[in-house]
Amino acid sequence: MLSNYLPILIFLIVAAALAAVLLVLGTGIGRYFSRFHRDPAKLSPYECGFDAFADARSKFDVRYYLVAIVFIVFDLEIAFLFPWAVALDKIGAVGLAAMAIFLVILVVGFIYEWKKGALDWD
Repeated sequence: MLSNYLPILIFLIVAAALAAVLLVLGTGIGRYFSRFHRDPAKLSPYECGFDAFADARSKFDVRYYLVAIVFIVFDLEIAFLFPWAVALDKIGAVGLAAMAIFLVILVVGFIYEWKKGALDWD
């Protein structure tokens, strides 16, 4: 039984060794073989050829996150619809009713968010 896991173990060892080699070449030894060396002008921060207006770590508006969460929820809804549609002939009326309840709950949530103004960008 342990021999069934041997290919997986070999794969993990090769992947770890390759990752270590690439890390060493990219950060350590690789800088000596590079044609381009570090230059203060190349490493300086820039934005369209002039200094940045403000701090890059400024806060985003909460509405941005709300729209992102709504997108994720409805994206997951679609991810649930595909396997349901494939197996609809096997699950029958019970599966149809379960998906109808699921979709009604999501539509009610969407209407609630719409009425509360969570999707407005004013």
